Amino acid sequence: MSNDITAIVRDYRSATQFFIDCVAHVTAENIDVKHPEEWSARQVIHHMADSEAQSYARIRRLLAEPEGSIIQGYDEAAWATCATLGYADLPYENSLAVFIAVRAASADVLARMTESDLDRMGVHSESGPFGVRNWISSYTNHPRDHGNQLLRALRAEA
Repeated sequence: MSNDITAIVRDYRSATQFFIDCVAHVTAENIDVKHPEEWSARQVIHHMADSEAQSYARIRRLLAEPEGSIIQGYDEAAWATCATLGYADLPYENSLAVFIAVRAASADVLARMTESDLDRMGVHSESGPFGVRNWISSYTNHPRDHGNQLLRALRAEA
């Protein structure tokens, strides 16, 4: 990964826009279409809001707290199937707004980082050593991966 903070932020913002562009293809008719083994567009959008809320806290912990702080995992499949969280039926607009706002706030933080910030480390509760570079890689790829999943859902293909 590059140490060029400007390039990192540009790529992160590009991934954000990619997901937003994918959501633009969602209609009332296709929002709940899905391949049996994957999520619908509605479920993907709700997942992205929840995931970004987690990422928001994680990058701040990595940057502000002592090295080795715990980065808490979560069971995304359990969140997706929890009826109260509404992945299957809540309107997606609030979740999309959360995604957009959290990504913008995190991009602002990334733009303020120094090269030494890139080497800060924590410990992920499920996968062990986890640092700022891991976070950047994961959360830059995540909207692209799920944007493509959303597009597959709209086409109802695997």
